[in-house]
Amino acid sequence: PIENALEDALPDVLNSDISELNFKNVVGKLGDIMYTYPFSLPPFYISIIRCLGVLEGLAIQVDPKSRIISKAYPYVANRVLTDDSQEELREALRRLIFTSDGSIRWSRLESLLDEAKDSSGFDVVPVLDKLIDYAISSEGEGLLNEIADQIVKEADSLGRDTLIYFTQAAGALSIRDEKSAAKAMQSLVHALQSNKEEVNEKEGGEKESKVPTPIVSFLDTLREDLAETLPEPTASMKRTMKLGLLLGTRGASSLATTTSKGNAASATASTISKFTPLVRKLSQEPRVRQKAGEIVARLSERLVSRGLRAAFSLPPPEFETATVANGNEKN
Repeated sequence: PIENALEDALPDVLNSDISELNFKNVVGKLGDIMYTYPFSLPPFYISIIRCLGVLEGLAIQVDPKSRIISKAYPYVANRVLTDDSQEELREALRRLIFTSDGSIRWSRLESLLDEAKDSSGFDVVPVLDKLIDYAISSEGEGLLNEIADQIVKEADSLGRDTLIYFTQAAGALSIRDEKSAAKAMQSLVHALQSNKEEVNEKEGGEKESKVPTPIVSFLDTLREDLAETLPEPTASMKRTMKLGLLLGTRGASSLATTTSKGNAASATASTISKFTPLVRKLSQEPRVRQKAGEIVARLSERLVSRGLRAAFSLPPPEFETATVANGNEKN
């Protein structure tokens, strides 16, 4: 009964964004349940709750948007994702990212990774290692199928959207009439004028150390003009870029160290090398190799289907996300 009462009393807490949680409101709703059901909490636990409530109240007086839970959440997410020392944390992770039927809550996992990356010392490799161990276990057959479906869906969507994006970008950059030619010339003149002004400022002797080189200044101005001309990246392209950022995360302190060195090639090589043991573990699993073959086959089928329909000016195909028994997909 207490579990049901918590779910009924805290629907906003369970479903709202972590940055919107007010600790005082959460404690108030928990207090109502404590007076309804006969159970008690340790004195130190109540003291901690009161201290946090007072601290957040003081912080809200300075900044109305300040939230204690929001500030602590990166550390909590890091512990839940990476700490295997306590059974309570492992159970909390299972409840957070898995449904009752074993399916994974991708949005919840993404949210946890997004928050944990701001915690000092966070490394995404142990998280992926635990996910891989579960997927290749006897209990993870359904998760393995779900991951395969997601890879096929996202890769197909990314390929289609990338082709459309580059087609639209080529059309936006092409000069088809006098108006487009005038706009391109105006952008070029604007970039050259900005470059000339900054060169003159540098020759004046003031702020010499802060003025960028002429080439860098010209490229920055050109990049700003292109950003206004090019189309907006699609949702699948944004998801892929965000996934790349999450996979490359090594925690706040490690990231700062990498940035201070300024060696992008070394950082990239280090990021790639840390995933080598995970790739080796996956390649040694027969079920994973079988799923990889199915993914390639399904993507090839989608590519051929899209190509044939485009060649005959037919509407694009619609694919079901679920894999049918024979391993193929319905069109």
